[in-house]
Amino acid sequence: MKIKDIPLENRPRERMEKHSASILSDAELLAIILKTGNKNENAIDMSNRLISKYGFEKLSSCSLKELQAINGIGSAKACQIVALFELNKRHSHSKSRGKPITNAKDVFEYCSQKMSCLDREQFMVLHLDTKNRVIKDEIVSIGALTGTTAHPREVFKSAIKESAHTVILVHNHPSGDPTPSDEDLQITKQLTEAGELLGIKVLDHVIVGKEGWWSMKETE
Repeated sequence: MKIKDIPLENRPRERMEKHSASILSDAELLAIILKTGNKNENAIDMSNRLISKYGFEKLSSCSLKELQAINGIGSAKACQIVALFELNKRHSHSKSRGKPITNAKDVFEYCSQKMSCLDREQFMVLHLDTKNRVIKDEIVSIGALTGTTAHPREVFKSAIKESAHTVILVHNHPSGDPTPSDEDLQITKQLTEAGELLGIKVLDHVIVGKEGWWSMKETE
């Protein structure tokens, strides 16, 4: 059934205009973004298929190329989906800016939207002011599937430039398990000692997993 064959009062856009976005299902909301389906299914049916088969977590982490490999998803629809999830990530991230970082949970909430679904390890540094608010966050290293390295020069170069009072080290584990490796512990020790020499204290090193985190500070 095509969208135009659905009774007017049951179409997603008309229901949103009459009531509100909050009453629409996930598939209906995605259908409004996609606008059209294909010759075999309408936008609602396509959205239901995508959500039931892949889920939002997988869709949100797919590249344009990966999305276009899905049956029925061309270049335009792939761009719409990527733009939707990127906007959501930026919105979630913007709400965290300006709030003091007081514990590892705050770090996880700040970084998880960006890092928890990555398929490569990334090493990020949060630069903080005297009130523990983030001045800037910067990716200093991107690694392979199972690891990354971060050199003190790259970690502290931007911190010095931004006149950061302190820093927090963050990286993700694509496996989803935030348990630190021996290399993680060694890097933490090395960077903490480098920070002491430079007068820039490393407040914590947080490893981001799928649904949780490991914190150097909380395990001391």
